[in-house]
Amino acid sequence: MDLETARKISILQDLVRIESVNDHEAAVASYLATLFDPYRDRVTIERVPYAADRDNLVVTMGNPAGRHLGISGHMDVVDPGDLAAWTHHPFGGEVVDDRLYGRGTSDMKSGLAAMVIAMLELLEEDVALPGTIRLLATVGEETGEYGAAQLTDKGYADDLDGLVIAEPSGMDKVTYTSRGVIDYHVDSIGKSAHSARPDKGINAIDNLLTYYNEVNELIARFDRKDPVLGGLLHSVDLISGGEQINSIPAKARLSANMRTIPAYPNQMIYKALEDLIHRLNQRPGFHLSITYSYPEEAVPGRPDAPLVRLVQKVGHRVMGKRIIPVGSGGANDGSEFSRAKGNFMSVVIGPGSDTAHEPDEYISIKQYLQSVDFYKEFAVAFLNERK
Repeated sequence: MDLETARKISILQDLVRIESVNDHEAAVASYLATLFDPYRDRVTIERVPYAADRDNLVVTMGNPAGRHLGISGHMDVVDPGDLAAWTHHPFGGEVVDDRLYGRGTSDMKSGLAAMVIAMLELLEEDVALPGTIRLLATVGEETGEYGAAQLTDKGYADDLDGLVIAEPSGMDKVTYTSRGVIDYHVDSIGKSAHSARPDKGINAIDNLLTYYNEVNELIARFDRKDPVLGGLLHSVDLISGGEQINSIPAKARLSANMRTIPAYPNQMIYKALEDLIHRLNQRPGFHLSITYSYPEEAVPGRPDAPLVRLVQKVGHRVMGKRIIPVGSGGANDGSEFSRAKGNFMSVVIGPGSDTAHEPDEYISIKQYLQSVDFYKEFAVAFLNERK
């Protein structure tokens, strides 16, 4: 018997009302764990602490002798920003007609709730699964995918045969490939002096601008285009330096964001950037260093892969429309899970609207309920395929 519609909506409202803004995911993990408490004889519930008040949650059910399906969603949400810009309270879970409002309704507590409910319905119906479903609920996706990184390092994805991530796609698209991310910082150390005697100092900003000009020439050489994702993207987004207007600056920093493609693995980019830093440091007065923050590899894939075809088949049956394979310009937890030892593909499909990270973020209740049916049918279909 299906969980009644009112309870499905209530579960999502409960999740939205937990203020897991870039933190406090343990409260979400605790709530989800209580939903599985009645079935502890048939599920394994694991809390994997990342930091204080920040727990990943792993819930496993089914037959370990068969195929292993991973389903994943993150528990953190971004800050709601200016509350005056909201018509509906960001943590109220208010329902108006077919819309449920609140921070994270689209990105991505609706997808996470739908996956959990699909598992609960399979348990309530006592479905004999020929394989295993493993829920991987992660911390910190919005700020660096470090929950997924931790679970990957601990081996929770090593035995998977496939992975579905419930990031918002609208349930009419399935993402099979995505860009990676490299955020990096270049620090320039110079020597301060009075601006009336610049010859006595080393201008850290001048040296940083030399790097700026040469790195743009360097990146332009990576000219290969991905047929779906396009080319490599590089943008310098922050530059700061100096102490005051009449002093030669002794320090300066440049911060840049790169969006990578599968043709250029991150290690290739690191080497090119570090070689440039090394060459510049051979010049008199140059003292540059580079650091990275939360780099993510691009995720390769094929639109005709068996996992994509199965998503399309089940999606058409449940939603009554064609599911279109697409690429994504943004990174997700799949970048970290791709480092696991197993040879499996990940795809992204989940309920959502185009209001993620915006005021009055919402999810269509109809779409949310459809996604529950999709995940439930997809899991059964996947596990019944031959290993």
